[in-house]
Amino acid sequence: MPVYPASATEDISAALGAMGSGSAASAVAKRLLELFTQESISPGTRLPPERQLATSLGVGRSAVREALAALEILGVVDVRPGSGTYLRGNASELLPQTLSWGMMLSRTHTVELVEVRGALETYAARLATERMSDESIEIMRTHVEEMRASSADLRRFVEADLQFHLELARSTDNAVLLDLLQSIRSLLRVWSDRAVQDDDHARQAIEEHAAVYEAIAARDPDAAAAAMAAHMRTAAVRLAGEVSTHADDS
Repeated sequence: MPVYPASATEDISAALGAMGSGSAASAVAKRLLELFTQESISPGTRLPPERQLATSLGVGRSAVREALAALEILGVVDVRPGSGTYLRGNASELLPQTLSWGMMLSRTHTVELVEVRGALETYAARLATERMSDESIEIMRTHVEEMRASSADLRRFVEADLQFHLELARSTDNAVLLDLLQSIRSLLRVWSDRAVQDDDHARQAIEEHAAVYEAIAARDPDAAAAAMAAHMRTAAVRLAGEVSTHADDS
């Protein structure tokens, strides 16, 4: 691993400047992105620790932590436990991703992306109903059962939810649709993983997934599409509430 001088890390802190108390995680992430794409920072440079970034920006550590988590999902930084957070690419490599960053970090774009996801998931449910194998239907049933069994364990619950949607997307036999849904899921995951926050939300999500599964198992494309559309509507409401709590309009 190349060793970069400590001065590079210190230069990042000096270049950031205070943003003022109360700035949201999205604003912190945008400020970091501006620095990464405008300054000559070498790939592999270690960023200052969370505490130092928070002090430089004049924000709380939680905002810095959430911003770095979002940037890691997007592949901008690499978080290495026990070592630190490192910049992955240089400006020329990072600039082409600005559209994706904008979708991820803007409340308006995130809400619009949720709408796109809803339409694609609904279409995928219809298509999968017509093309899904019996084996895949059984796999989807196990994911619903896993959601029921893990409603008190958020990590397991979120993973079962993810696998349900991935199995459905794979069963469309449409590689472009699968790639689009996976990309959107990655962009939204920093919000969607936190959208189920209590037992009522979990029960509602489970029943919505069960309704999609039952329609697909019955080989009823219209019912599957309707069930998925209903699920996407309530999921969008939950996610919009999470985004409104943590993000600012661009």
